[in-house]
Amino acid sequence: MPRPALSRRVRLGGAVAAALVAGTAVFGAGQATAEHSVPRTDKEIPNLTLVQDKIKAYYGDTVTADGEHYASPTSNYARQVRGIEAKARAYLTGALAKKGTGKAKPAIVLDMDDTTLLTYNYELKVGFNFTPKSQDEYLEHTDMAAVFGMNDLVNWAHKKGAEVFFLTGRKEAQRDWSVRNLKNVGYGVPLDRAHVYLRDKEHPPAYLPCGKTCSTIDFKSGTRRHIESLGYRVVANFGDQYSDLEGGAAARTFKLPNPMYYLP
Repeated sequence: MPRPALSRRVRLGGAVAAALVAGTAVFGAGQATAEHSVPRTDKEIPNLTLVQDKIKAYYGDTVTADGEHYASPTSNYARQVRGIEAKARAYLTGALAKKGTGKAKPAIVLDMDDTTLLTYNYELKVGFNFTPKSQDEYLEHTDMAAVFGMNDLVNWAHKKGAEVFFLTGRKEAQRDWSVRNLKNVGYGVPLDRAHVYLRDKEHPPAYLPCGKTCSTIDFKSGTRRHIESLGYRVVANFGDQYSDLEGGAAARTFKLPNPMYYLP
């Protein structure tokens, strides 16, 4: 959900969304394929309503008495996330125990939306129809829940010696709301400007040579390289989009599931 611009955010339907998130362009018999990237008939296009129903089922959609939608901690989504976290914890146990070259301190870098904070309630509230205005209104007054178990993993890694950095495409104007949210849902790590990087398109930092024209990959990989230049070695990078993870400057990457939207 960094959504630097609405035109950059691609809403995907059903199996198409799932396939892109899974990193494949093959969607099965009767659906769009790599050879038919532009559907020839309606039969190649998943039904949007049915896609949304599948997304709700995957997240274990739970509706409160006042009509708010939340993901269930017993959902298939939650189970999948916990499996990824278990692999990350096993890896970090070894990585944080090793002494790196030189004096560089180990660090982990994490995206925010749908990596550390779960956007599901917001997405249902706006009917999967993101706009910058609705995001601002939501973040100003509402805290998103932590992605199941990620706050525990982050706090554990920090206690084991990892410096924690948050790197998000959210705009700089959303900093206070974002920091408040992270703190309120249990991320007990430093959340000052030195540890939380948001995107400032109007005044991009000097360490990004692409300046105002940076793509998501440029912005995120460039910032990771900047973190390394400060004396850290990024042992793990977490994100829900492949654009969070590409570009190097991380020893290992961990992809969190997100069938709700795609960000190039």
